[in-house]
Amino acid sequence: MILAHKIALDPNDVQETYFRKAAGIARFAYNWALVEWQRQYEAWKANPTGSKPSDPALRKQLNAIKGDQFPWMLEVTKNAPQMAIMQLGQVFKNFFAGTAEYPPSRKRDSLTVLP
Repeated sequence: MILAHKIALDPNDVQETYFRKAAGIARFAYNWALVEWQRQYEAWKANPTGSKPSDPALRKQLNAIKGDQFPWMLEVTKNAPQMAIMQLGQVFKNFFAGTAEYPPSRKRDSLTVLP
């Protein structure tokens, strides 16, 4: 017999606002890292003596600038942008291995919010 647990969140207004902020910041971090990855990869192709882009380097770069350029990112947990960039790193790993397509940017409407 297989048992499963189905858990539904019932957030209040403050919690829902926080969840939406975290999702928006994760989407922003993913898209920022995608653009930055493309820029760094083009620079690496022009000069292969430098380092290739990587998700740990992009996380470190975002952490260095988010206090000055994106202070609103500090309103939610640091895990939201970090996990988004780690997911992008995995997508690029799969892309270069030939098992996935090139990663598209994340759009606001692409995520489904269940009632």
